[in-house]
Amino acid sequence: MALFLLSLLLILMVPPSNAGYWPPSPGYYPSSHFRSMNFYQGYRNLWGPQHQRVDNSAVTIWLDTTSGSGFKSVRPFRSGYFGSSIKLQPGYTAGVITAFYLSNNEAHPGFHDEVDIEFLGTTFEKPYTLQTNVYIRGSGDGKIIGREMKFHLWFDPTQNFHHYAILWSPKEIIFLVDDIPIRRYPRKSDATFPLRPMWVYGSIWDASSWATEDGKYKADYRYQPFLGAYTNFKASGCSAYAPARCRPVSASPYRSGGLTRRQYATMSWVQSRYMVYNYCMDNKRDHSLTPECWG
Repeated sequence: MALFLLSLLLILMVPPSNAGYWPPSPGYYPSSHFRSMNFYQGYRNLWGPQHQRVDNSAVTIWLDTTSGSGFKSVRPFRSGYFGSSIKLQPGYTAGVITAFYLSNNEAHPGFHDEVDIEFLGTTFEKPYTLQTNVYIRGSGDGKIIGREMKFHLWFDPTQNFHHYAILWSPKEIIFLVDDIPIRRYPRKSDATFPLRPMWVYGSIWDASSWATEDGKYKADYRYQPFLGAYTNFKASGCSAYAPARCRPVSASPYRSGGLTRRQYATMSWVQSRYMVYNYCMDNKRDHSLTPECWG
């Protein structure tokens, strides 16, 4: 009996491997160093105005059979910290993308840069997938070369607002969730790093052809409207109009940028437990097109 109780206690002490196990503290919280703004201080509607509701500090956008919606920052930036607290739609959301990202597609159509945080909709009882991605100058050679890393989250993103951010500096891109770095994309060469000014966007749209299990599950408009709520906007850095001496912001205590040893350890912890796809580890990819994976 004593052995049984000891075994039961050990089982209860072991945290589940797939949910609710929170990452260790990164020791530094960059979002606290940047001021929040209300929606109209930094953004304007881009498309689907009738599918967008603003109440000063927050915006809700939605997708139904007639349209999705999107918004765009007033200013372009050449580096900075860009974040928003986002709450996602529960239930069946397969085929639907809710996104927060940087892009210069309108300035350079067909030859643009983009840095993405995308929430891939899902079916009942399955978790959202957070996809991070980087595109460089249209990817070159007429090919769209994505650099996807995908994660499941250690919480349910439909229950509360959580803060998602991109830190873009001249030498690296860092993706953060609630101040926890989940991915670092370094500048290995000018050919594999976005260097031209980009705007900040948010959007919700139908991507049934690929969003959920490679298009296996489509958007089902019996569950419309599909909503995405955004608040606590932060956009701080060097705008495209700032003088050359503008100092890039950092995601760590170091003014020179980079991450601390503790932040790296936390990022490694998340990747070992919650990363579900890494393009550099995909043997089906042509890695001659992604030289940053080599070392």
